[in-house]
Amino acid sequence: MVCAETTKTDWLKSFGFIPALAATGLLIFGLWQMSDFQKQERPWRQALDRAKLLGLVNFGLCPFLYWHNEMPRETFFSAAVFILVLSAVLFLFNLNVVLKQLVAMLPDETLRHETSLFTALNRWLLGFLLLLAVAYVVLLHVSQIPLAFGIVAVWFNRLGLWLLTFLALLPLAMTMALIWKTKETILDSVFGERQ
Repeated sequence: MVCAETTKTDWLKSFGFIPALAATGLLIFGLWQMSDFQKQERPWRQALDRAKLLGLVNFGLCPFLYWHNEMPRETFFSAAVFILVLSAVLFLFNLNVVLKQLVAMLPDETLRHETSLFTALNRWLLGFLLLLAVAYVVLLHVSQIPLAFGIVAVWFNRLGLWLLTFLALLPLAMTMALIWKTKETILDSVFGERQ
């Protein structure tokens, strides 16, 4: 959300790209903190390593948001922002895999079922989001469209950005809620009252 504000608003302009770097750096730091947990679990380690790699890509591409805001007609900056958006969606997808692997090692069966259900839903929504984004970009750049696809293109042009935003925010909100529930479960198991 901080990265989106960096690219479209002027009230963060005085800070440059520092807010975006701080937000993505905080995500990488959190993933790095989990690296010491269950080092022997191979699926957990692989999912965590993929998420850390995508987090580093996001961190490296964050300054291009600010530069794209400063020079919006520069195609190199636009391409870098497009790659950042793609990487951010893949990061969220892999963060759901990390969350599923983490909860699989916890003793709470209800949380395990909820996480399995909602991470699968999130991954389907993010996959659908990627397909719609590709279709949106293709429809924007194709000049000769048959009439049936032309009507779809007009509606897609009107509603496409809102649909893409909804499909991005829904998995983000569900992922944040699952992370919060997982944190609460871990804190309760470590610091909860023993009976």
